[in-house]
Amino acid sequence: MKLIKQIAIAAVMLIISMYAAIGSEILTVHADTTAVQTTALSKSYVVYGAGMASGAQSKVDSALGVTSSYTSLTSTASDYATYISSDGTTDSAMISSVAIAPAASGTGVKVNIVKYDGNSNISKVTAQQYAMVATMAGVNDVIITVTANQSVTGEAALAGVYKALATDGIQLSTQNTTAANSVLDATQTAIDDNSDDSKYSGELMAAVGEVSSDLAKDRQDNGTTSSQSEVKAQLETALEKYNIEDKTSSTSITLIVNALIQVQKAPVSTTKSYIDNASSIADSLKNSAGDAMSKLSDFANSADGRALMSKYGNVFQKIWNKVVLWIQELIAYVQTLL
Repeated sequence: MKLIKQIAIAAVMLIISMYAAIGSEILTVHADTTAVQTTALSKSYVVYGAGMASGAQSKVDSALGVTSSYTSLTSTASDYATYISSDGTTDSAMISSVAIAPAASGTGVKVNIVKYDGNSNISKVTAQQYAMVATMAGVNDVIITVTANQSVTGEAALAGVYKALATDGIQLSTQNTTAANSVLDATQTAIDDNSDDSKYSGELMAAVGEVSSDLAKDRQDNGTTSSQSEVKAQLETALEKYNIEDKTSSTSITLIVNALIQVQKAPVSTTKSYIDNASSIADSLKNSAGDAMSKLSDFANSADGRALMSKYGNVFQKIWNKVVLWIQELIAYVQTLL
């Protein structure tokens, strides 16, 4: 009888341990799916800022390349408080509107900032900042297009992206989104200081992304987060790599270091996919300049991109066309001299 009781107790303990292991695995998977986007966006969304002027929607839709297949949402002050900062804002201040479409697998995050009625109304935040910050929040394989019907700095635009993902069933960690936004804030002064250098934003965000990827790996390998001095040394090395260390003030470096530490402490840095995502985006940003990052082939559904590309096209292709035309004109001129 005693032996039977011992066997029964052992069996119960085994069952408990199995459930604990299963529960732990479920929690791990759940944490990973909320830390980094692991499923493709099921459809395209357009998210209007609650402060968008009445009557501006049709022009906003035209600017963003929105079609009838897009699901529409509104980004409010409450969304800002949830995803960006608890400091708060008002609905009337939520001006920026975004379109978010599924990208082809492996694309990462690509961002286009487009004009509204011929005006460039996103006055501060760059496409390169949006791309890296969204990646740090856990976003992956999407095309984001941003505009506004009046001049705004652009900081609140990503709240609409996170809301669209949540509506699609992809609920990112708010610790991720808040930490990522701290990087947006921290890099802004340095980018403003170098507004005359079109390559600086891409190079800075590439450096920041490389360091963040390395910090995530360090956390996963060692189980600890890095000190401020360690992060500063890594960032300064990355800035030197891109020859922008002399263009980046010590004040900006301190701000960026503190923000990177927040990202390393966030759930996103516990996932192996983030190491690759951040590194891949950094690589794509190092030579990126201007407001357009995507091309038609980046879209998972070509119909999503066709309306946008028909308006703006591939910026790089347009530049190449101009070069070809210049060469043709030069050859024609030389021939007249012979």
